[in-house]
Amino acid sequence: MEETEARLGTQQISEASDFLFLPLDIFIVALIVGGISWYLLNKHKKTITVSSGRSYSIQPTSITLQSPSDNSFIKKLQTSGRSLVVFYGSQTGTGEEFAGRLAKEGARYRLKGMVADPEECDMEELVNLKNIPNSLAVFCLATYGEGDPTDNAMEFYEWLQNGDADLNGLTYAVFGLGNKTYEHYNEVAIYVDKRLEELGATRVYDLGLGDDDANIEDDFITWKDKFWPAVCEHFGIEATGEDINMHQYRLEEFEEAPDRVFVGEMARLHSLKNQRPPYDAKNPFLAKIKVNRELHQQGDRSCMHIEFDIEGSKMRYDSGDHLAVYPINDAELVEKIGKLCGKDLETIFTLINTDEESSKKHPFPCPCSYRTALTHYLDITQNPRTHVLKELAEYCTDEAHKEKLRLMSSTSPEGKALYQSWIIEDNRNIVHVIEDMPSCQPALDHLCELLPRLQPRYYSISSSSKLYPNTVHITAVVVEYDTPTGRHNKGVATTWLKEKVPDPEKEAPVVPVFIRKSQFRLPTKTQTPIIMIGPGTGLAPFRGFIQERNLSKTEGKPVGESVLYFGCRKRSEDFIYEEELLEYEKNGLLTLHLAFSRDQPQKVYVTHLLQQQADEVWRVIGDNNGHLYICGDAKTMAFDVRAILIKILQEKGQMTEQQALAYLKKMETQKRFSADVWS
Repeated sequence: MEETEARLGTQQISEASDFLFLPLDIFIVALIVGGISWYLLNKHKKTITVSSGRSYSIQPTSITLQSPSDNSFIKKLQTSGRSLVVFYGSQTGTGEEFAGRLAKEGARYRLKGMVADPEECDMEELVNLKNIPNSLAVFCLATYGEGDPTDNAMEFYEWLQNGDADLNGLTYAVFGLGNKTYEHYNEVAIYVDKRLEELGATRVYDLGLGDDDANIEDDFITWKDKFWPAVCEHFGIEATGEDINMHQYRLEEFEEAPDRVFVGEMARLHSLKNQRPPYDAKNPFLAKIKVNRELHQQGDRSCMHIEFDIEGSKMRYDSGDHLAVYPINDAELVEKIGKLCGKDLETIFTLINTDEESSKKHPFPCPCSYRTALTHYLDITQNPRTHVLKELAEYCTDEAHKEKLRLMSSTSPEGKALYQSWIIEDNRNIVHVIEDMPSCQPALDHLCELLPRLQPRYYSISSSSKLYPNTVHITAVVVEYDTPTGRHNKGVATTWLKEKVPDPEKEAPVVPVFIRKSQFRLPTKTQTPIIMIGPGTGLAPFRGFIQERNLSKTEGKPVGESVLYFGCRKRSEDFIYEEELLEYEKNGLLTLHLAFSRDQPQKVYVTHLLQQQADEVWRVIGDNNGHLYICGDAKTMAFDVRAILIKILQEKGQMTEQQALAYLKKMETQKRFSADVWS
């Protein structure tokens, strides 16, 4: 019956429409539609002249949506006459930046290049790259976490591990981004370089390894300056000798604000006003700050305990996960850049990729104001890399300034030494460089193209979701220090968060956040004994662990031995969460080993206590198959702890050094030995 009525209704509408739309009606409707279209296309069109003296036709930016099946990088290379593809695996943006620089420089060697995100490509097509003459694949890959590939390179990495593709005829090179303070230094790049060769590919130049603990910029430019001659020799080509135009984006500015203007969103327009899950890096949740209190009792340093309200977000977390916070830059620094570049920061602009084949149409969400770009999207506090200095040199009217910047951007020993002292050791950011080179007044749009993206800051979560399902706690030291040039630098995120103290009489301050999952986990069995080593804010994830173990105990579950090694400078100053920890100890849940480094003439650290408690350590990890966790500084503390553990395994476990190393490795594989460290 319902189907018959539906068919009759459709027939009636069809018949009626024959009479509704006569030829004259159709002509009138066409005129109206045409008029509206013409008006919309020309509504904002303006022609203005920007600081460089060039004229641009300004009109609303159209967004081209890429179909999911359009992931053939081979097709893009062929249709655009390219032969160089540079893939990146990047967690913080540096790998992507290096990939972009290599792709641009390819033009100097008659290799037109393209940057590609492996997550957006069908990587199985590598087998067909050899069909393009003089083709070359370069991989700029960062190692993340416990020797893991970055999120966007994970699928490619697993394909290499599990597949057996024939890559004969593929020419490649790999540059890795890592940090020597971590145990799994550049593990991803080392594996990919080796695996590609095993599958038959030809390495055009040796694997490059960048160390972010030292000077990764120096490592990169040193590697690529030998890489390019090797490429020329392999393909029998020569450099053009011409410097390349580094402009990758075309500027458009608006005299009248267009309808779509970004004001700090990461991807979707109005996502900060119209919030909807799921929440992630591209769609952060605006969490209200419920609590922001000082943890240090005395002293000149500050440590914050902050509680974020995530109720209604559908975000879930486990003890050991991280909270990512999107900070904003200091307003004073933003204003300085506007004045130094002679630009009205309220001007709305957009940067459009001149490479039409690129999946990255803009360097950050556009259009937006210069103020928004400098506040939300660009990192204006890190030390500028050499390619930025090279571009800045072209804006100097003073020859001495120009030569100094060019020298620092060169690969000569003198240039590297000057860059190390004047930029790195003196800790200059982009504002300081322009201030100290008064003849340099760069075009702000070019600066926006050159500067890296402002990245989220990650904090170990210091609460248990089993106790606090609707709030996430973090513990963070406020970063601020004086530089050799007499300036006072402040941490971007912690300085910003410090000001966000809730007031009962005002609306709660909000912060864009998302949860990042980790492998830092409590044992599945509550009776498994654990040792936690976390000086300073390294205590953060263990606070969540201890809360969870305490809950299990109150529920009547069997809970194994829980041992915490904690250290700080002075008991009276920076013993964070003192009352909580002492209460857990009093109730028999926790065994505490405390090191207050400056409370006695001889400094005492957690590593000293660990050596003294060798029997306890062996009892937990040797006799009882317990778990051991480290959280905190990777460069010294974590390194020293590992060395002490090796010694304990040798002495108490009657092992050789090789057996002790193998035992620790086995613990890692079994997830019985985990580290959440930073440098």
